[in-house]
Amino acid sequence: MKVSLSWLREYVPVEMEISELAHELTMAGLEVDSFYDRFAWLENVVVGRIVSVASHPNADKLKICKVDIGREIVSVVCGAPNVRENLLSPLALVGTVFPNDFVLKAGKIRGEASCGMLCSESELDLGTDASVIMELDRDIPLGIPLNEALGLSDMVIEIDLTPNRPDCLGILGIAREIAAIQKKRITYPEIKLPKGKGDICALTSVTIESPDHCPRYVARLIENVKVAPSPFWLKDRLISVGLRPINNIVDITNFVMMETGQPLHAFDFENLEENRIVVRTAGDGEKFVTLDGKKRTLTSDVLMICDGKKPVAIAGVMGGLNSEIEDKTSRVLIESACFDPVSIRKTAKKLGLATDASHRFERGVDPDNTLHAANRAAQLMVELGGGTLVENFIDEHPVIIKNNPVILSTKAANKRLGLELDQSKIKELLESIEFTVIPMDSDKLEVSAPSFRRDIARPEDLTEEIARLWGYNKIPVTFPFLPPGFKPVSRKISIRNRIKDFMAATGFSEVINYSFIGKDSCKKLLLKEDDKRQRLLEILNPISEDQSVMRTSLIPGLLETMGRNLARQNRNLKIFETGKVFLSKGQDKLPHETEMLAGLWTGARQPLTWYSKEIPCDFFDLKGIVESLSDNLNISSVEYKATPPENCFFTARGKTADIILKGNILGIIGELHPRVLKNYDLKQNALIFELNLDLLRPFVSDKIKAVPIPRYPSISRDLTIIVDKKLSAKAIFESVMELNEELIEDIFLFDLYEGDKIPAGKKSLSFRIIYRSDKGTLVDEDVTGIHKRISMMLLKSFNAAFPT
Repeated sequence: MKVSLSWLREYVPVEMEISELAHELTMAGLEVDSFYDRFAWLENVVVGRIVSVASHPNADKLKICKVDIGREIVSVVCGAPNVRENLLSPLALVGTVFPNDFVLKAGKIRGEASCGMLCSESELDLGTDASVIMELDRDIPLGIPLNEALGLSDMVIEIDLTPNRPDCLGILGIAREIAAIQKKRITYPEIKLPKGKGDICALTSVTIESPDHCPRYVARLIENVKVAPSPFWLKDRLISVGLRPINNIVDITNFVMMETGQPLHAFDFENLEENRIVVRTAGDGEKFVTLDGKKRTLTSDVLMICDGKKPVAIAGVMGGLNSEIEDKTSRVLIESACFDPVSIRKTAKKLGLATDASHRFERGVDPDNTLHAANRAAQLMVELGGGTLVENFIDEHPVIIKNNPVILSTKAANKRLGLELDQSKIKELLESIEFTVIPMDSDKLEVSAPSFRRDIARPEDLTEEIARLWGYNKIPVTFPFLPPGFKPVSRKISIRNRIKDFMAATGFSEVINYSFIGKDSCKKLLLKEDDKRQRLLEILNPISEDQSVMRTSLIPGLLETMGRNLARQNRNLKIFETGKVFLSKGQDKLPHETEMLAGLWTGARQPLTWYSKEIPCDFFDLKGIVESLSDNLNISSVEYKATPPENCFFTARGKTADIILKGNILGIIGELHPRVLKNYDLKQNALIFELNLDLLRPFVSDKIKAVPIPRYPSISRDLTIIVDKKLSAKAIFESVMELNEELIEDIFLFDLYEGDKIPAGKKSLSFRIIYRSDKGTLVDEDVTGIHKRISMMLLKSFNAAFPT
């Protein structure tokens, strides 16, 4: 946003230096990027006196002038009719850069050297006359810069506004801020409209068919206007803020936009069929030619301004070529409207069409300013265009937009800011920017923001206003109170860290994947349609198709990581990840979030070395990791139960187990299904597990168990029995431990055999039972009887037999 200091001074006295003003605006939240004198380029345009004029030998209308600039005499070719001896005129020296970026160079004109340019008012942006060179007073010293000779200086401030401050996208908005900083009053331009003729309602109408997109539309009508160049002051105002003058009617709409922040549009009323306005959305595929001459293809969510038969403008963005102001225009319809910011932002982005109007509408304009802006434009068109005002105006506002009052606690505001401002001071600060403040009691204030402050909705917004108006530099620096000691880490984080430390200690590397996966991930995992992991939550603006939904499992991320590693010849891989999965409860609702742990092991059990072979890892390798994790977390009674065949989705049948604790299925462990490996283009087997940490966490014990080193040696006995092939070794473990024999310390399986000399449907299991006493050293007689009773019990309980 460019702001001319001379323009600002029409509304508020600016008493501070430009550098101080820039600092104060920045500290008030309006960051000043730079400031400069827009007439500084005239330093290279000097006062010169024409000492002689001679005819050009090769051109009848050109003259060769000798111009004295004090330090030297310069030869210049000029064709102005008022060139004469002793005339003082501005001379642009070689190297001058004009506002239109034209750089003056030395050269020859029709064969004669010209080392400068005698300039007209128009060429210097100091007037409108381009027919003659500018004439200066005779008492001005030769050779001095033109800006010094004429006392020309107008500082322009460039402000980088945040999106929440559209009220400052007009000169009046910046003037309000400066008035608050200097504790002055702002002077608003006085609008006096002449008595009109006729009635606008008899000549035109406005119909809003899309009130959600257009809550307010104001129209005024001016007749008998004369389209002509704007007066110099109006051109100068627009040039000062970087806009190009066009004609008086269009320039007035731009002037009012820059003054008030309310974009306007002027229609040639004669080109509006049926002389009426209809505000509606476009049809899909509808074509429209904008003012820049380009044909646009529209969609059904683009808001259009139409006449009785056709579109005439893309609302809030750009007008149409079919209703623009022309030299022959005599009747002008002024549009001043309030459009939905989201609608305009989507339209401008979709069409790739960013304009000064869309920039303001995207951020939200003041709905109460529409009529004021239309009246201001009407006033200027009557004055500068010689028009006749049509009496009355049309004001359609199907949706009333209001700022609700905000209750502000003085104590709460001071606590947030670290200040001790009294209620009257806070009231004074807020009233300086036109807020209405009503005390409710000794603490609370009822604050109503003006209509141009659409960003004020809660006490925190008012607190920010107080801070910037009081001055951020006045807020004392304080340090937080840090009591001795420390706050313990939450149990959730502590357990997560324990798990990560354990997995890293067992050789697993942690990976972190995106929380987004592809829509086809569940199909690639062979999940059933009714599986809860099929409840996918779609992302509205996905990065890519491969990341279009929230993940419902950590396994797809691990498989993608495995694929990338295999592609780089890293075939032995142990990885894990902790993170949340997201199960949809509806596209418009927050998903159900669950923290999970997943691990993957593929390749060799251990690397190939001179002392060991490269043996592939198997189910029991990974099961041992999960069992050790349970022990590390002091969780007992974890069971591993073969997964029913109908539930083996992404794991190989017969090589999968559910992980169960106290009747709760915590997760799954197993070997990946060959079809899943194919779906992910993986060339070797992999083992995976996945655990629900939210279910696991309540069973984790923080107590550390210490067991003394045994004082007496143990005795071990081996036991081999032949049992049914379907019988699990766990059942035998449990039956032995249920005997509660005092001397039994442990039992484990050390061999399984199927094949020769073993009956069909049977298998041989070999166990080792460890006996120990904490009272003395055992001898064979102490354990022989116990071992025999265990053997007989197993034979009877499981219909087992000893090998022959």
